[in-house]
Amino acid sequence: MTLAPGNRASHVVLIVDDAPENLAVLHDALDESGYTVLVANHGAAAVARANDMAPDIILLDAVMPGMDGFEVCRRLRAGIATRHIPVLFMTGLTDTEHVLAAFAAGGTDYVTKPVRQSEVLARIGAHLQTSALMRQARSALDAFGNAALAVTPHDGRIVWQTPLARQWLQRYFDLDGPGVPETPPVLAQWLAAAGDAQRAGRSHAPLTVQRGQERLIFTATESSDGDQWMVVLREESDAAQVQALMALFKLTLREGEVLHWLTKGKTNRDIGDILGTSPRTVNKHLEHIFAKLAVETRTAAAALAMQRLRRAD
Repeated sequence: MTLAPGNRASHVVLIVDDAPENLAVLHDALDESGYTVLVANHGAAAVARANDMAPDIILLDAVMPGMDGFEVCRRLRAGIATRHIPVLFMTGLTDTEHVLAAFAAGGTDYVTKPVRQSEVLARIGAHLQTSALMRQARSALDAFGNAALAVTPHDGRIVWQTPLARQWLQRYFDLDGPGVPETPPVLAQWLAAAGDAQRAGRSHAPLTVQRGQERLIFTATESSDGDQWMVVLREESDAAQVQALMALFKLTLREGEVLHWLTKGKTNRDIGDILGTSPRTVNKHLEHIFAKLAVETRTAAAALAMQRLRRAD
C-alpha cells in the first residue's frame, strides 16, 4: 500500500511479521478499525518502510529469520526519524529474558502470541493517545521557546528536543551536528540514578553542569505511562543572578555579589576569597543587605533572596 505522508486519513500502523497468516489477520482487524496499515515481512523491509513512511506505531514480530525484531528495534531507535515511534513487540516467547530483551532493545510494550485482536487494539489506542499528548506538549514547548528534551528512561536515549535544548547541549557538551545528539555520559548516569530513585519512591536532585560562570540545570518529569521522561533544562549564570538581586532589592553591585554567594551557602571567608576582599568587609556588606531586606540573619536573607528569584523566573 502506498500512502503519501501528507494525505493520511487515519493513524498509520506498520505490521512486521514473517508469517503471512499473521499479517493477514492483523491487517484485516486494524483495517476494519479505521487504521491505515503497512506491512513488512522481514527486518530490512521494516526498517526501510519505517524510514520512508514514518508510521505512528509499529507491531513487530520478535522472532524472524535474518534480522530479528530486537535488531530491527535497535536500528529504529538509532535513527533520528524513527526513534520516537512506539514499538509493540509480538512474541510467543514469554520467558523473562526475552521480555527484558524487548525492552532493552527499545520496545515500548509487548503482546504474546497468539495475538488477541481486542488487546492489540486497546494497546495501540493507549500508546497513540500518549504519543499525541507528547506531540502537543512538544509543539507548545517549541512555540514558547522553552528548553526541554524527551528521553527513554531504560536507556537514557534522547528521542526529541526543542531547538533551545539542542543549542545548550551542543554548547555545554561540545556536541556537533543539527540532529538529535547521543546522550552525554554524565546525563545518562544521572537519568539512571533518577530512575532508580523513582522506582524506590524517592526524589532525586536535579543535575547541574557548570561551564565557566554559567550552569545548565536538568530536572526530570516522568510521563504518565513511564515510556518517556520529559527533562526540562534551565540555564543560570552568576552574573545574571547578581543583576537580578540588585534589581529586586536595590543593592549595589558588591552587595548583590555578596548576597548571591550567600544563597550558595558560602561563609564570609569563602565570599571574601571569591571577591578578593576580607571577611570583615563582607560582614559590612551583609549589614547593609540585612537592612535593605528587613531581615536579621544570614539564613533569612538567603531564604528571601531565593524565594524572590524563583518568583522572578
